[in-house]
Amino acid sequence: MKKEFRSGCPIASTLDVIGDKWSLLIIRDMLIKHKKTFKEISDSDEKIAPSILSARLKLLESYKLIFKTKMPDNKKENIYLLTEKGIRLAPIIIEFSLWGNSNMREFNEIGDIKGLNLDKTLIIQTVQDSYHAILNNY
Repeated sequence: MKKEFRSGCPIASTLDVIGDKWSLLIIRDMLIKHKKTFKEISDSDEKIAPSILSARLKLLESYKLIFKTKMPDNKKENIYLLTEKGIRLAPIIIEFSLWGNSNMREFNEIGDIKGLNLDKTLIIQTVQDSYHAILNNY
């Protein structure tokens, strides 16, 4: 997969990889909701089309944000796990959640999210530690 960037700006480069409509939601589902299989990820509330999900998973894998492996107890089923680089997106995911929670309620019926009233650093550390515990099983 050819890697094309608009410029050398770090913000633009990041947006070229995770700035589309779906990538951060996929990472959110993996990081926060601990989804691992194609089916689990495709069953998210946002209803991503299978073809788009497949393309985004390949893109995220090509940039080493995720990796594909097999289920330990079912070698036929693929699972997707975040790499350390992907886990380091936790601050962005949490910041987006906090911003949306504070600023988008007047436009959309946003559900209550447990723990968003805690210290941001604690939330990020808890999310990352929780995901590291999952990785220790693989």
